Amino acid sequence: MPTAPPYHRFVALGDSFTEGVGDHDPTRANGVRGWADRVAEALARQTDDFAYANLAIRGRKLLGILDEQVDPALALAPDLVTIYAGANDIVRPKVDLDTLAEAYDVAVGRLTATGAQVVLFTAFDPGNGGIYAPIRGRFALYNEHVRVIADRHGATVADSWRMAHRLPDGVVASDARLWDVDRMHLGPAGHQLVAIMVLDALGVTHDLEPLPLDDLADVSRLERLRADAAWTRGFLVPWIQRRLTGRSSGDSISPRRPGLAPVE
Repeated sequence: MPTAPPYHRFVALGDSFTEGVGDHDPTRANGVRGWADRVAEALARQTDDFAYANLAIRGRKLLGILDEQVDPALALAPDLVTIYAGANDIVRPKVDLDTLAEAYDVAVGRLTATGAQVVLFTAFDPGNGGIYAPIRGRFALYNEHVRVIADRHGATVADSWRMAHRLPDGVVASDARLWDVDRMHLGPAGHQLVAIMVLDALGVTHDLEPLPLDDLADVSRLERLRADAAWTRGFLVPWIQRRLTGRSSGDSISPRRPGLAPVE
């Protein structure tokens, strides 16, 4: 793949995935780092006039992302835009992915019409086990929409669905070491892999490597059941309660990098 030209103005749009939730860093705004920061840090090393904005807000659904973030992104005149929207729609009890894809297509068309390089993401494969296994088909349908939209507008696809071939030997996508304790968001090692995937998809030369993983601990069945019960109380039940009451984890959150600024 040819090496990409240096990017100077990078704007990231999306939900918790792009905000960086799960990659904890108390020194940064909103207390997170994430793959987009890691990509920005790599891009900043290629030019002396690089700036980065991150407009993503956790909990946002696709239409909310498009309504709230696309116009502010266009106003920043970026030459690189990443956008991931739809994951919070997929996991709702009911969703019309075909209609959402139509809105997504229009928004991506607006972004690419500026001449900016746009990166879209497929969703991770939830596999045959876990809480998302029953709606695996939705993930696959969403991904096909993403690929069609990318083809139509000349966008780059960062293919999370095919992430398995990027994993270190002996590691699978469901490996707890790649995820935060909430089991819903990537941890530092997962965010690092996404950053590598994005830079590779863009053809950007970089020196990022997968983060080292601790050895897997032997866990008894009883310990696993206790951990599952604690996770249900601490994370799953609050998540369900927010869905039932129409609240979002991002209700009191603002974009952590609302304007273009240098990477420190």
